[in-house]
Amino acid sequence: MDLHATAEADTRRWLERAVVGLNLCPFAKAVLVKRQVHVAVTAAEDAAGVLADLARELDELLARDAQARDTTLLVIPRGFEDFLAFHDLTARAERLVRKQGLEGVVQVASFHPRFVFAGEDENDVTNNTNRAPYPTLHLLREASMDRAVAAFPDAAAIYETNMDTLRRLGQAGWDALGVGPTA
Repeated sequence: MDLHATAEADTRRWLERAVVGLNLCPFAKAVLVKRQVHVAVTAAEDAAGVLADLARELDELLARDAQARDTTLLVIPRGFEDFLAFHDLTARAERLVRKQGLEGVVQVASFHPRFVFAGEDENDVTNNTNRAPYPTLHLLREASMDRAVAAFPDAAAIYETNMDTLRRLGQAGWDALGVGPTA
C-alpha cells in the first residue's frame, strides 16, 4: 500500500476507534456513519503546497451539500513532523479561511501526533485528545457545528469528559487501540 492509501486508512482507523469509539467527539459518529466525512491526503511537503491543497479542499467542501460532505480532513503525511512548524501552518490555514471571507462559515481544527497541552508532560495520556496518526487539518462547517452543539446538553463538558476518559484508559489502553501510523 502506498503512503497516501496508508495515511487514509490509518486516519479512518483513528476516527473509528478513538474519535468515535471513545466518543472523544460526540458529533463525529453521525457524520461518519452517514459517510459525510471526506479524508484527503496531500502529497505536499511544504506550507505553500499544503495550503494550495487546503484551498482546493475548502472549495470542494463548500461546493457540496452538507448531506453529501459535511467535513473534510486533510492529512499531511510528510513535511510537518515538527509540531511548531505545523502550528504555524495551522495559523496560516486559518488566515486563508479569513481571506476567502469564510470566517463564520468554516473553521479549521488541527491534530498532530506530537501535540502537547501547554504545561503538560509530553507523555501525558490526555494529549491524545488532540493527536492523530499524521498532522491533520480539519475543515468543519460552522452551521453543522452550531446544530450539533445546540443538540448536545453540555458541549463545554466534552473537554473534561475526554480527559477523564483518557486517564481511565491509560497509555496502555490507548496503545491497545492501534491508532498510530503504520507507515
